Amino acid sequence: MPRDTAYLRVADALRERILAGEWPVGARLPSRARFAGEYEVGQSVTQRAMELLIIEGFLEGRAGSGTYVRVPRERLRILRSRLRRISGPNGRDTDGASWESHSKTRTPAPGRIAERLAIAPEDLCVVTRYEFLSEGRPVEICESWEPMALTDRTPVVLPETGPFKGMGVVARMRSIGVNVTSAVEVPRPSRADQTRANLLGISVGDLVTEIERTYYAEDGRPVETADIVVADRRAEIAYEITFED
Repeated sequence: MPRDTAYLRVADALRERILAGEWPVGARLPSRARFAGEYEVGQSVTQRAMELLIIEGFLEGRAGSGTYVRVPRERLRILRSRLRRISGPNGRDTDGASWESHSKTRTPAPGRIAERLAIAPEDLCVVTRYEFLSEGRPVEICESWEPMALTDRTPVVLPETGPFKGMGVVARMRSIGVNVTSAVEVPRPSRADQTRANLLGISVGDLVTEIERTYYAEDGRPVETADIVVADRRAEIAYEITFED
């Protein structure tokens, strides 16, 4: 088997052994080195195989402890769409879901944010930090930045207060004469550092999905940018693509 697909063979074999009950739920798996010997592959191959099974939900890694058979659980589905925001695991509205948020005005934009918003470093922004909870557990965190030059002295300067509270970037901007016509999202797989692990209630090194999002007005101006982080063990991300006649 080609080297670049050997990990799939190992993952298939381990998956079958897990489903057959060779290791019960909560059991610690043998080391990557042992599996490398069993399947006559390198440890990097067994690592990729085990990471695939973590993504699929069969295993979970615990920092400094090892890899364990995961308790089966249904993950929340986070639907990203221009029409809808959140749906449950079976496409229904999510029960018991809530947002918590905190905004701070007149915050100087760091360099990376200034570049994404096409403003000068240190230009003042409103930064809003969100936490999405499902059944009381954090699932997603988000840090959103908007240039104050755009919203200062308007009713929508704070995203979660005023007449357009909770209506989203598009509706808020439209209310002040800014027509948002597009958004770009860049998802990236990553692992939780200490800060994100604390915020999401997961372990350091757990899989997360990072999404870099930017909204654009019809004249091409960026009007909002955000960094979104979703805990992989608690949610999966789905994109809805709509087509117009």
